[in-house]
Amino acid sequence: MELSHVQDLRKPKKLVENRTSFLGPESEVSIYDTYLPESLVRLDADQLMYCGMVSGKKVMHSPLLEEQVFLPHESFVLAPGETVNIDFPEAEINNPTTCLTVEISREKVLDVTEKLFDRGAVKLAPEDTWDKSGTVLHTHHCAATQRLLARIVNLFTENHPDRDMLIDFNISELLIRMLRHQERHFLLSHSLQRPDESSLTVALKWIRDHLSEPLNIDELCRESFMSRSRLYAEFKLRLDCSPMELQQQLRLKEAGKRLKRGEVITNICYDLGFSSPSHFCRRFKNMYGCTPTEYKNRSI
Repeated sequence: MELSHVQDLRKPKKLVENRTSFLGPESEVSIYDTYLPESLVRLDADQLMYCGMVSGKKVMHSPLLEEQVFLPHESFVLAPGETVNIDFPEAEINNPTTCLTVEISREKVLDVTEKLFDRGAVKLAPEDTWDKSGTVLHTHHCAATQRLLARIVNLFTENHPDRDMLIDFNISELLIRMLRHQERHFLLSHSLQRPDESSLTVALKWIRDHLSEPLNIDELCRESFMSRSRLYAEFKLRLDCSPMELQQQLRLKEAGKRLKRGEVITNICYDLGFSSPSHFCRRFKNMYGCTPTEYKNRSI
C-alpha cells in the first residue's frame, strides 16, 4: 500500500508507535510507524479495530491468540475492549514497521450488521460478530481489500467536497468484507465440530478433507445432497466465493502455516495440489503480497 502522499504528515514525534490520525464520520484512520525494535507495546481497542500491516513485521501476543507473526497483506480485527501486546523485531530508522488501523463506532457496526441480517445476506446471530469481547480475528486481506484500504486512506486525507459521504460508503464496504470473512471463519470452524449440521457444513468439511485433490464439483454435490446450482448459490450467499475460490484460499492459508514452520516450498506446493512451483508462487504472491521464499525467510 502506498502512503507516500501523507509522508509529510507522518514526521515522527516519537520512535515507537508514532501515530498519525484522520477523523471521519463514525470512524478514524491511524497510521502507526515504529522506527526502533521494541517489545510488548500495548494496543487497546476502544471501538472495533481493523489493523492492516503495511510494511515490516510484528509479533502479536494476546490471551486470546497464540503468538502470531504479522506481515504485509495480513490483518487482524480486535473487538471493542480487547488488548494485544506487540513486538517490533525488525524496525529501523530508515525502514520503519508500519501498520494502518481503522476504528469503527459501535453504531456503524450495528447499522451495517442489521442491514445484512435483514437481507438474509449474513446468517450469524449478532453475538457471533464482534459486539462481544473475546474475538481476535487473524486474516489475510486479498488484493481487493488492499485496494479498498488504500482508497479509504486517500479519502480520509483529501479535501473532497463529498468526503464524509464517500468515507461512509467505503467503511460500510470494509465492514461487509469483515462480516463475510467472520461468517466464513465461523462456518469453517463449525463444519469441523458438527459436520452433519447442514448441507453447507458437509460441503465445507469435504473440501477441507480433500484439500490436495482437484475439486470434483459433482462429487461435492453428491456428498452434500445439493444440486450444482444450489451449491453455488449457497457459497455465494453465505461465503461470497465459489467452492474453487474457497479451496484455493484454504490451500494458501495452509501453505502459509507450513512456511512458518520452515518446510520445503516444493513439498508444500505439491502436497497441496498445485500444478507447479511457478503456479504456486503466483497464487501465493497474489494473496500474501510476497513470494513463498520471502514469506518463509521473514517468518523464520
